[in-house]
Amino acid sequence: MKNLFYVTLLLLTISISSCSKSNDEILSEIAEENEQTILDYLSDNNLTAEKTASGLHYIVNVQGGPERPTLTSTVEVIYRGYFVDGVEFDATPIGDSSVFPLGNVIQGWQEGIQLFGKGGSGVLLIPSALGYGTTGQGSIGPNEVLIFDIDLIDF
Repeated sequence: MKNLFYVTLLLLTISISSCSKSNDEILSEIAEENEQTILDYLSDNNLTAEKTASGLHYIVNVQGGPERPTLTSTVEVIYRGYFVDGVEFDATPIGDSSVFPLGNVIQGWQEGIQLFGKGGSGVLLIPSALGYGTTGQGSIGPNEVLIFDIDLIDF
């Protein structure tokens, strides 16, 4: 009888563990959902974007000067951050700019701002893996796609 209990417990454990998804599978599903969200947003708004190998989508409205900031640059930007539904979650105050080391921000900004030259502007469509990931932060929930309008003033 004792052996039957252990065999049943073992089979139940195997059954439960075989049904659960690995962390990699979950992250892959989130990445696919984020990609579809971005593609739907682009389509719904009649926009065309480029895509980097990391999954960042970007639109360059004004290329700016020939020099580009690097990850070690301190940049000055004017920005507006919002969700795909248009709800704004952050922005520089009107008539002001923000200055910060590029290496101290989310990966989507680190990669995306380097695509603009001084005086350049555009849009970054950032999947959650390059933003605040599975945890979120403040008003940004887990696995959120983020959109930023960026003006690179100086670096």
